Amino acid sequence: MPARRAAAAAPERRTDRKAAILLAAEKLFARHGYDVVTIRQIAEEAGVPLALVGYYYGQKHELFEAVFAHWQGTIEERLSGLHRALQAPGRERLGRIVEAFVDPVLRLRASAEGEYYALMVARELYQARDHTDRVLREYFDPMAHAFIDALQGAMPRATRADAAWCYQFMLGALLHHIRDDRVARLSNGQCRPADPAAGPLLTRFIIGGLQAALPAPPRALSPTTSRRPS
Repeated sequence: MPARRAAAAAPERRTDRKAAILLAAEKLFARHGYDVVTIRQIAEEAGVPLALVGYYYGQKHELFEAVFAHWQGTIEERLSGLHRALQAPGRERLGRIVEAFVDPVLRLRASAEGEYYALMVARELYQARDHTDRVLREYFDPMAHAFIDALQGAMPRATRADAAWCYQFMLGALLHHIRDDRVARLSNGQCRPADPAAGPLLTRFIIGGLQAALPAPPRALSPTTSRRPS
């Protein structure tokens, strides 16, 4: 019986160790950046032998990509929200698109489970380098194209170029909010960094910017204004 229990516990220990390595990588990449962190530091943070990191995940860039694969569900959540947003009435659609883009990330940033991942995304994906370019192309570009399509659909007079620029501006505002802690000083202590309560304000800010930047569809004429003089 003791041998059976030990055999049953082995897969659980392996799972725990793999999860510990992934969490340690998220935490250290978020705090210090990909370039600074070493595999040895990740092993020490996870409390596992150095060789085990390579055994489970390979080289550092492969471990980096494994973190994003682990959190792929957050992208799927945003795309599901986008699908629902596209069913909204035309007047509400732009706001729903922005909410689908912003709200899941803010919830992730506020959670104990997703805090380090959200910070890691905000820190690392700002910079165009080989390891980030692979992640952007594989995990984030398909989602970006879907949101750009949605923005252009909500503002049909906008060009693809306009919608792509506005997507990047929207992304920049979101990533800055996730990482920023200067707001506490600038507000004389009245604002708390990454405060979820600021989410609606961020959403309204982005919506207002999009409405100002993208040409709106022409307004339908009322029967009185469209009637020709006799």
